[in-house]
Amino acid sequence: MAARGGPGRRDRGRHGLPPRGIAYSLRSSKPGLAMRIATFNINGIKARTEALASWLDTATPDVVLLQEIKSVDDGFPGEMFEDRGYAVATHGQKGFNGVAILSKLPLEDVTRGLPGDDTDEQARWIEATVVGRTALRLCGLYLPNGNPAPGPKFDYKLAWMARMRDRAATLLSSEMAVVMAGDYNVIPQAEDAARPEAWTEDALFLPESRAAFRRILNLGFTEAFRAREPRPGHYSFWDYQRAAWEKNDGIRIDHLLLSPQAADLLSEAGIDKAVRGGDKPSDHVPVWIELDA
Repeated sequence: MAARGGPGRRDRGRHGLPPRGIAYSLRSSKPGLAMRIATFNINGIKARTEALASWLDTATPDVVLLQEIKSVDDGFPGEMFEDRGYAVATHGQKGFNGVAILSKLPLEDVTRGLPGDDTDEQARWIEATVVGRTALRLCGLYLPNGNPAPGPKFDYKLAWMARMRDRAATLLSSEMAVVMAGDYNVIPQAEDAARPEAWTEDALFLPESRAAFRRILNLGFTEAFRAREPRPGHYSFWDYQRAAWEKNDGIRIDHLLLSPQAADLLSEAGIDKAVRGGDKPSDHVPVWIELDA
């Protein structure tokens, strides 16, 4: 059952542990630079704690939105990240789902759960505000997979996306800078898959899923990575099976959607592909943006 309520851990601990491991998207930690925000489906926090910590030490993001932590709130290894200067907020669930936010800025007004269905106990949505030079409303999400389709899981996916669209419209009306980031489990376009023909019957690429994604975008959001990189051949997920990583048989399903106020601040976007080649990797890799915020 999804854990609801309860404050996130407060920001405390040591700063500036030395980097180690592979250099991915190195950046300076000097003050005054753009804020780096990343999304990362970690596929089990307990199995990937060291891999995540190594990437954090190297890439030094300011905010990370995690998915599939697969842990209850009390079981999340927060101290390891607090020791690196991150405030931690979680919305966990035993063995499945679960989302979290790590932030070097204090997390304010943390809320858990996607509005619109009080009976939904799956831990897939978390929100918080961070304030740098600009106040940002951050939404971390783990959108349902939807397979097998058709069926009740696909129906749940589409209903969840309709609720997300309603929430996105409400957030837009606030006129805040909003970032909705996570594992969307949607392949938006054919160029977002190495072999799109292999996904035609999959819930991630069905026309209904892609149309629901576009309805959210068409509210006025910018898909950050595509705004900076229009070319094909960029992926954020490689299955563990069939040597997908070795063949670069990937798909791009991890996205950051920006409200107009956030899109105006966008200076860079990227995918830390090299993480997939590390020790005990997730099947996803971090996708990140930099905002002048």
